[in-house]
Amino acid sequence: MEWRDQGILLAVRKHGETSAILEVFTPRHGIHAGVMRGATSRKIAPILQPGAQLDVQWRARLEDHIGSYSVEPLRSRAAMVMQDRQALAGLNAVCALLVHSLPEREPHPALYERTEALFDILDETELWPLAYLRWEVALLEELGYGLDLDECAVTGKTQDLIYVSPKTGRAVSREGAGEWADRMLPLPFALKGGLDPDPQEVALGLRTTGHFLQKSLASGTRGRPLPEARQRFIDRLLR
Repeated sequence: MEWRDQGILLAVRKHGETSAILEVFTPRHGIHAGVMRGATSRKIAPILQPGAQLDVQWRARLEDHIGSYSVEPLRSRAAMVMQDRQALAGLNAVCALLVHSLPEREPHPALYERTEALFDILDETELWPLAYLRWEVALLEELGYGLDLDECAVTGKTQDLIYVSPKTGRAVSREGAGEWADRMLPLPFALKGGLDPDPQEVALGLRTTGHFLQKSLASGTRGRPLPEARQRFIDRLLR
C-alpha cells in the first residue's frame, strides 16, 4: 500500500529512540498517522513542527497498518508564530481540535482547504481571531452540526436575532426567547457574518461554537472535554 499527498502536520509523538509518529491532515486521505524514522535528527526535527506544510509519502504492507512516512518540507509556519503568542495559541488550537474531532483516514477536502487558508494568514493579527471563529463554524458543518442563523426558530422573523438555541443551533430573537432568554447561547455580530474582529465579540461566538463542538463530539469521544489548547487560545485572546 502506498500513496503520496500534501498535508499539514498536526502532531508529532516520539516513537522509540530516533523515530516519531506523525499525524498529518491531507486533502485526499484525511488525518493519517505514520512512523517517520530519523525524525529526531538535528536536521529534520526543527522542521517537524505543528502547522508545517509537507509533501508526504506513506507506505505500509497492509492498508490497516500504521505504515511509515517519508516527507519533504514545503513550507514552515514557525516564523509566523514565533514572536506572537496569540498566533501560536491559535495554531495549536486548530491542530488539537482537528485531531480531537475528525475520524482518522476520512477525507474532508473542503475543511482542509479552509484550514490551509487559515494558517496562511496567521500573521494577520487583527483578522485572524475572526477567521478562526469562522473556521470553527465550518468544522461544525463538517461534523453535521451546522448552525442556522438566518431567522428566528420561534417567530420566523429575521430581525433582532441575539440568541442561539442550545438544542437546535438555530437563531432566536429577543421576542422569541421570552422567559427562556437566560438559557440561550449568545449570537454576537461576529457569528452572524459581521466583520468586527473585537476580541470580546469573537469570544462570545466561541462560547456558542464550543457548546456545539462538545455536543457533536460527546458520543464519539466518550464525553471527553474539548482540547485545553482551545481554551488557552481564548484566554490569550481576552488578555
